[in-house]
Amino acid sequence: MYDSIVIGAGAAGCVVARQLAQLGGRRALIIEKRGHIGGNCYDRLDEYGILVHEYGPHIFHTNIEEVFSYLSRFTEWNLYKDGHQVVANINGRLIPVPFNLNTLRLVYEKEDADEIEKKLIAAYGAGSRVTVMELKKNPDPKIQAVAQYVYENIFLHYTMKQWGQSPEEISPEVTGRVPVLISYDNRYFQDKYQGVPKDGFTAMFANMLNHENITVRTNTDAADLLQLTEDGIWFEGKKFEGDVIYTGALDELYQCRYGRLPYRSLRFAFSHLEKEDFQQGHSVVNYTVSEDFTRITEFKYLTMQENTNGTTIVREYPFAYTGAENEIPYYSILNPENEALYQKYEQKAWLLPNLHLIGRLAEYKYYNIDAIVNKALHFADALLQSNKTKEERNE
Repeated sequence: MYDSIVIGAGAAGCVVARQLAQLGGRRALIIEKRGHIGGNCYDRLDEYGILVHEYGPHIFHTNIEEVFSYLSRFTEWNLYKDGHQVVANINGRLIPVPFNLNTLRLVYEKEDADEIEKKLIAAYGAGSRVTVMELKKNPDPKIQAVAQYVYENIFLHYTMKQWGQSPEEISPEVTGRVPVLISYDNRYFQDKYQGVPKDGFTAMFANMLNHENITVRTNTDAADLLQLTEDGIWFEGKKFEGDVIYTGALDELYQCRYGRLPYRSLRFAFSHLEKEDFQQGHSVVNYTVSEDFTRITEFKYLTMQENTNGTTIVREYPFAYTGAENEIPYYSILNPENEALYQKYEQKAWLLPNLHLIGRLAEYKYYNIDAIVNKALHFADALLQSNKTKEERNE
């Protein structure tokens, strides 16, 4: 009945299924364990009619024209006129993050700020992005003082809450996502396109999956339908010769036989207030020093909703993923030990030539939305070309 089976209806799975169905005429089955499509981008109307992001705020941002053009086939956009802007609450004081030259002038008196700005531009160049760990290595005592301020007030406690580790223990790939900007740009991202789908992410992915060659089964555990053996992949008791695209946690595909891959998870505490505004001044505020949670999101401003009945917010509480029921692995913890463990699972997956891995969980790495869409587009093209070559050889 199917030429391809896609495990997981997140961004990677949806894009691959659509491309295989549309460009290759492949009959694709998507199997999704949760009761909805869209993966962690899933959004819904809460009981007050406010569109909320079930798994925390998701913002699309990209400089990749191909990706923006592709997704625009399935949605219109609410684009942020001035970009997505975030502030950090440091003991009640709000400052822009990432730390930039505007932040510098909020923290320092004008004379000191002028001097430090000149030193930063001379050392790193105007418009550059510098990680706080790199900034700490600068021998200039005034630059070191700025680095120490950023480290203690924006980076250290937030990192400990988010990752359960000190900044020195986590991967440079992670620390590099929290730069210091040598510019007056208050945007959280510097990409050309920033915003959210006009009708929500779920609606965008629903449009993407609206194709005659695509079948979607939600509330379905792939483990109940698929068996992986040394002889191949079996689907509902019959050997499956088509492609299986897996986007889930790779260790869980093999029942964690070599040990569980470590992840950080999140607990979301939603609150609705019968008032016009939560009065935090921004759609997202990071709590980098105080509080047990990492940030508060006010959805009506994140998604540009008007005429809402009150306002809905969510607080995020990170914790270590254990694999317990209803826990979700969000962020892989990158270090040599964990990457070596992942490679053991990856090498086992390679023994099945029709099993393909793509996505945050399947690849045990971090992707922004645009990056995984871009990878899924090129992955699907390569897979279709590979299948075409095989068919030509067999003719």
